[in-house]
Order: sequence, then C-alpha cells, then structure tokens
Amino acid sequence: MKALVIKQAKDFGRVAVLMGGVAAEREISLNSGNAVYQALLRNGIDAVAIDVQTTALQVLENTAIDRVFNMLHGRGGEDGVLQAILDTLAIPYSGSGVLASALSMDKLRTKLCWQGAGLTTPKWFLIQHKSDIEKCIAQLGFPVIVKPALEGSSLGMSRAENQGELYSAWQEAAQYQCAVYAEAWVQGEEYTVGVLKGEALPIIRLQTPNVFYDFDAKYRADTTQYHCPSGLSAEIERTLAELALESCQVLGVTGWGRVDLFIDAQQQVQLIEVNTVPGMTDHSLVPMAARQAGINFDELVWRILETSFK
Repeated sequence: MKALVIKQAKDFGRVAVLMGGVAAEREISLNSGNAVYQALLRNGIDAVAIDVQTTALQVLENTAIDRVFNMLHGRGGEDGVLQAILDTLAIPYSGSGVLASALSMDKLRTKLCWQGAGLTTPKWFLIQHKSDIEKCIAQLGFPVIVKPALEGSSLGMSRAENQGELYSAWQEAAQYQCAVYAEAWVQGEEYTVGVLKGEALPIIRLQTPNVFYDFDAKYRADTTQYHCPSGLSAEIERTLAELALESCQVLGVTGWGRVDLFIDAQQQVQLIEVNTVPGMTDHSLVPMAARQAGINFDELVWRILETSFK
C-alpha cells in the first residue's frame, strides 16, 4: 500500500462526517458514521458528526466545513444525489463522484455496464408486472434471488424456489419503491474485495449458515465466518483483485469501495455489485481486509479521507 498523502491532521481542515439519512440503511449508517467520527478524533482531526435527518443541502448550507467524509448509505447519500450537492457547493468529499455513485447504486445499470464491457454477471430478469413472473421462470428457472435494484445491505432480498415464492419475493422487494429483478442463483463460494485508492485489499471469503449473506448475517449473526486470507491460491487472488479493479474502472468508481462476487461451480467468476460507501461497523468487511494488510481502523479512516483530495 502506498504511503500516506496527507502527513498532518490540520491539513484536512474541518471535516463533517455525514451519517444517518432517511434511507432504509439509516441504522447502519449511524453505526458506521460514529465509528469513523471517533477515529477522526483519535487522529487529531477537527471533525463534526452530522446526522442528516432532512436534506444534505439544508444541513451543509449552514455549516462551516472544509470537506466531507461521506458515510450516508443508500439512497440520498450513495446514489449521486449527495455528490451532486457537494460538487455544487464546491465541498470536497470522500469516495466516488456523481456518475459512479449513481451507476453503482443501481444494480441493474451496474450489470448493463459490466455486460457492455464483457464482464460476467449472473443472468437476470426485470419483473415489472405480475405477468412477468412466468416469463422470468422461463428465462431463469429456479432457484433465483429477487432484489430491489436501489437498496443495499441485502434489504428486500429473498430466494425463490417456485412460482408462489417468486411472486411473494417480488411483492416484498417492490415495497422499496424501485425496480425489482430476479437473478439466477449462483452456487459457489462468495468473496468480497475491498478497493482503496486504486489498489485491492486482501480478499475475504464469506460463509454463512443462512440461506444467503442477508441483513442478519451481515450485521447481527455470530455464525457468519470471514476467511482472510481467503484460502485461494496467489494466482487466483491476483486475478480476482484485477477483476475487481476493472469492474470499478468500468463504472468510474474512485477513492474506495467494495466489490462483491462469486466463483461458481464451474469456476467462473460472477460479479454481483459494487458498494461505493461500504460499511465501517464492527462487522464490516473493508476494515477487516485492511487489518489483514496491516492497516488499522484509524489509519484506514485517514486513508479514505485522503480520497477527498481529488
């Protein structure tokens, strides 16, 4: 990992950690944001924690700050909206810009971009009406996993093994007021690759007794296993790291992020999604990978804040 760019805390100026928000991931955002805020203070950085309960524009117009550490997960913070506001106000911020944030938040557009670039992602089918259920079955068969296109943390996701379950899963995901799609179920090993300033962090292999790596497995369960080192050969690990970086480049992702993927039963890599504002809680994956690379949490937070210097 490259040397630190900023040597003194005062060079960051006054930093606002934006957290909370009004999206479905509010609770996780508050946990992540508070962890980041405490790390900034330990680093001697002049920081203020802001729970965005209205609009970011209202909050920022009346706050004297030099830059933003963005820990707003989900819509309104991770989808390009906040980034556009910050660009308009000429306030530097951590992570990706407007376009990359918008594309990455929308899992369907992410898939289309990857498909156009020749990268492999599981087959999917957009379910817009009840009449699409049978068409989806004809295209994908079973099992499938149903997802709302604009949510993170596995919110609204469920596995379906028959027509009745598919209909119920579609109704559940549709409550999140965005496009819903079914994705072919991938049988294989799940991995995640943290990316920091153009470099891949050590890869983590995920194991859960749950049906899939759902909200409970991510944030509540003690039964989820995280393998880092991943157990992959050095050659395969390099291949996955390069693919993760390429998948970010296709979307324009910069600064930091996390790429989720599978190696399926045929040993084919299947890209799932990119998170441009990953979690920073005690269960989170980027801090775990960073530790394996010899970067403790406080240094990781410093390095992420450095990405606000474009």
